[in-house]
Amino acid sequence: MNAVLLGLVLGGIFGAAARAGQFCLLRGMKGVMAGGDLSAIRAFALALAVAVCATQALNLWGGTDLAAALPMRDRFSWVGMLAGGAIFGIGMVLANACGARSLVLAAGGNMRSVLVLLCLGLAAQASLTGVLAPLRGWVASMGQIRPAAASLPQLFPTIEPQLAVALVAGPLALVLVWFALPLCRRHPLQAACAAIIGLAVAGGWWITHVTDDPFDPRVLTSISFIGPMGDGMLWLMLSTGRALNFGVAVVAGTALGALAVALLSRDFRPESFASATQMQRAMAGGVLMGFGGVLALGCSIGQGLSGVSTLSLASLVAFSGILAGIAVGLVVVRS
Repeated sequence: MNAVLLGLVLGGIFGAAARAGQFCLLRGMKGVMAGGDLSAIRAFALALAVAVCATQALNLWGGTDLAAALPMRDRFSWVGMLAGGAIFGIGMVLANACGARSLVLAAGGNMRSVLVLLCLGLAAQASLTGVLAPLRGWVASMGQIRPAAASLPQLFPTIEPQLAVALVAGPLALVLVWFALPLCRRHPLQAACAAIIGLAVAGGWWITHVTDDPFDPRVLTSISFIGPMGDGMLWLMLSTGRALNFGVAVVAGTALGALAVALLSRDFRPESFASATQMQRAMAGGVLMGFGGVLALGCSIGQGLSGVSTLSLASLVAFSGILAGIAVGLVVVRS
């Protein structure tokens, strides 16, 4: 099976569902902070519940190997994860969307999001291999820890692995589904799209597992947008010297899926900036998300859904930083 082709299809499914269901963690956090509509945060909770259950079940049945997954780190910098997540979250507020949401909006004609993506991609690549790499490495060198386990179920070594997973994932999924139940009753389309997104995350773990080369093993990944966005921009400039990979294919597929929904729903319309201040915030938000996402090894999707679906401790730290950054940004930046 071809990882690029499957990634393109998976990205199309994710992009279509994200566009049709208006999937957005930032919008959900705005509802929480303002005490308003909780539909978006309930959708994120449902997607996370499905992602956790599907990913863990897939792993138990041998459909993937989470021990080889990128988030399952036996050593990581809690400072880097937390700070990177917080920087990413503040960038989300400035840009008024995360990387995935910006991609979905750009596919619908939003020129503001195009600028955000350009700044995000440039900052991500600069943080990976360019001028920001030393700063990223310096921050990541602080607070290095080697926890007793890489994931929550591994914290119970005396319990059978299957039972440990059930004891951790079961209650978590039940709480998330309980919280999301009002969404299922009032907005079934939004709930269905959220469930599809959760399944797509598990699909990413399956694809990178079954397409892995045993003679050249790679770290398993699922849906994420920061590193792949930078890789995608580099591929556009140096395609003759670089091969396409699963992550870049997911990014391209997401844009195509979102575009298809925008056209079919007649929701495609060009939008631009209302002021120079809005443009400056969008650029700053893109740069912060690019740097923070690389430092945290993922974004609100890459860590918040894909990472947490593995029950990784590192992902939980990074996602906590993202939520904290969004909360601080909504209080400070918007005031």
